[in-house]
Amino acid sequence: MKLSPVVLEDRFVRLEPFNAGLEDEMRAALDCDPEAWNGMVSAAYGEHFDSWWAAALKAMSVGSRIAYAVRRLSDAAVVGTTSLYEIKPEHRRCEVGSTFYRPGARGGPVNPACKRLLLGHAFDAGAVRVEIITDALNAASAAAIRKLGARDEGVLRKHKITWTGRIRDTAQFVVLDDDWPEVRRRLDARLETFA
Repeated sequence: MKLSPVVLEDRFVRLEPFNAGLEDEMRAALDCDPEAWNGMVSAAYGEHFDSWWAAALKAMSVGSRIAYAVRRLSDAAVVGTTSLYEIKPEHRRCEVGSTFYRPGARGGPVNPACKRLLLGHAFDAGAVRVEIITDALNAASAAAIRKLGARDEGVLRKHKITWTGRIRDTAQFVVLDDDWPEVRRRLDARLETFA
């Protein structure tokens, strides 16, 4: 499995790997909705942005993460971020996540379009397992992951510590290469409803 930091695009979004030219747009896109950041391991709004941005670029430089700016094509606005991370070529697995969208980009085609592109990129590169995790308290996120067709693998207790210091249980989901054709079909059908 070899994942490359390339631009991924469909008719709804363009996922642009982080680079210095995106920093200001990313800062503006993420500087909102502080409560939504509370379940995340790190925050990227306001004063938290610089350290978050530096950590993302560092992870990209060692190949453990590909962080993307999410550009909505209908208005060319950067509306959030998502990543392929915990990239483990030797095990042909990675995670999709570290995702945040501005409130106005939630609930429409942006999230399923991003997941379709990221999952496709991972499986085309030879992945056999793609994990998607969320805070076990985030029922809306878990429901969205289930809607993608990911399989529920249970809860990892005391799995992570959020940036606020809360010890977090993590709900873990997975899409295997065997599952991908059906998940892809479901995502494509869902995205057709937004066409």
